[in-house]
Amino acid sequence: MCLAIPSKVITVEGGMATIDVDGVRRQASLMLLDDVIVGDYVIVHAGFAIQKLDEAAALESIQLLREAAALMDNLDPDNG
Repeated sequence: MCLAIPSKVITVEGGMATIDVDGVRRQASLMLLDDVIVGDYVIVHAGFAIQKLDEAAALESIQLLREAAALMDNLDPDNG
């Protein structure tokens, strides 16, 4: 199973972007998308940006993922 997490584009150089996922930065290929610019949100799979998202949808998804992670932490018996 694959979980698609929106990533913010920080830099674009040639066909590559530096993306940020909640403070973690990675490289992603832009080969499959047109017109990606700094500030866009993208979904990345296997190192390739495969879809652009509007900012509102991206931020909503990120918030929902944070809430789900917090719920999982509360259910974890090893988490105090």
